[in-house]
Amino acid sequence: MTALAGSLEILGRVPRASNHTFLCALEPPDSAVGQRIHVIYKPVSGERPLWDFTSGTLADREYAAWLVSEALGWDLVPTTVLREGPHGFGMVQRWVDVDPDAAPVDVVPSGHTPPGYRRVLQAEDEVGRPVDLIHEDNRALRRMAAFDIVVNNTDRKGGHVLPVAGGHRFGVDHGVCFHEDDKLRTVLWGFAGEPADQDVLADVAALCEDADLLGRLAEHLTCREVDRFAERCRCLAMAGCYPRMGVGWPAIPWPPF
Repeated sequence: MTALAGSLEILGRVPRASNHTFLCALEPPDSAVGQRIHVIYKPVSGERPLWDFTSGTLADREYAAWLVSEALGWDLVPTTVLREGPHGFGMVQRWVDVDPDAAPVDVVPSGHTPPGYRRVLQAEDEVGRPVDLIHEDNRALRRMAAFDIVVNNTDRKGGHVLPVAGGHRFGVDHGVCFHEDDKLRTVLWGFAGEPADQDVLADVAALCEDADLLGRLAEHLTCREVDRFAERCRCLAMAGCYPRMGVGWPAIPWPPF
């Protein structure tokens, strides 16, 4: 059976999403009653035009991010497909049930970063009290930070890091990735300037030589975007460390959550 095939029933629209985003129940073909699963459905028809991304390409970028996740073998992006739905063609992604007791990205009173976390920056809350933006210091987020660099993620908000039981972390909302210009904007800056793990670098370097992946990406991105993706993979592998915040482009998405 094709992944995430079957009829879609819209259960509701996700509030505050920039683009039309629906929670759906999917009933796989020939499934028994009660075997439905939940998915997220983002139709191309509901994509909000952006000044720096070609209209109608966000679903393809979401799917391309899943292709990279699969090629890496890191299982960072939930199963994602492109298919028809109630509001036309779009992206369908398996729903993730999060662990309510985990906080991969958080805000704490300034100077009170708990063990196992990295401080990203200091800011002020809504009443002017100093707070710190922090994120977990673990293998899962080190991988996600590297993933965001190579796909050029311009919107890694804290809420786009989904914790699941057992410590695994999924990343979602990759519709604004793969731009040919460097636009990295993420909350995962806690590793900036530090060496990346050797296995992470080896996996990233292998992407440059993965002809099958590059060919599949070319079906959903421009040739220039695919070339720049491969170049970013080579640069990260050669540098061996996570980049520092640059200038000329906001380094943190707004809002950060």
